Amino acid sequence: MRVTLCLAFAFLITSSYSRENADSTKTKLKAGVTFSLNSNGISSIPAFSLGDPAAMASATLARGRFSYDPTLAYGLDGKPWFIDNWFHFKLVNRPSFELRTGMNISSFFTSYKLPEETMLKGERYFAFELAGIYKFNPRTSITLAYWSDNGQEKGSLKGHFVDLILDKTDIPLGKQVLAAVNLQLFYIDYTDKNDGLFIAPRISAGLRSIPLSLFFQAIQPITSNMTPSPEFQWNVGLAYTL
Repeated sequence: MRVTLCLAFAFLITSSYSRENADSTKTKLKAGVTFSLNSNGISSIPAFSLGDPAAMASATLARGRFSYDPTLAYGLDGKPWFIDNWFHFKLVNRPSFELRTGMNISSFFTSYKLPEETMLKGERYFAFELAGIYKFNPRTSITLAYWSDNGQEKGSLKGHFVDLILDKTDIPLGKQVLAAVNLQLFYIDYTDKNDGLFIAPRISAGLRSIPLSLFFQAIQPITSNMTPSPEFQWNVGLAYTL
């Protein structure tokens, strides 16, 4: 089944790419990176957290309809937490609407304390995404995304993730400060009855002249059967974007 999905994904990308305008080969490569320090590391799926301060780096390399969007996350003790390698392709790329698909090859690391030492266990995950993004205007958008997440090691989680995001950026607060608001409603349905519905608002603010911003994020379960049962979490951090 996994091989079939990969082949279908490759075929879809190849056939769509062949229909692109010949001028797309002249499209410039776009690159960006964001570094952040977090008081309570929150993962790509906000229901899961490190529970300790974390340092993260997220990058984007995009050309035409393709993009590579990796994320590297470490605890401040120097131990790896997770590594994401998202490959995205825009099936539809219009000014007001985007439809994209994606594949993620990721690793997740967990520390286990033994009587004499601490062991670091790594788990591999493959995820597939389909996401639609509607832009009301250049500063306001809504995104509906679905992930199929597949742990590769015995006992690792497998399941589904559905995410609805309302995003508003570049909100002026005076002449020098810009703010952004992000409201996220998501549902997870993983193996062993690990399912739940969550809401996660995020607010950030920064100066126009400096690519540095402060952010606050909160995660509140609405209903959940996860074990251990998640509770209200919050996270503050500092982000620097190049």
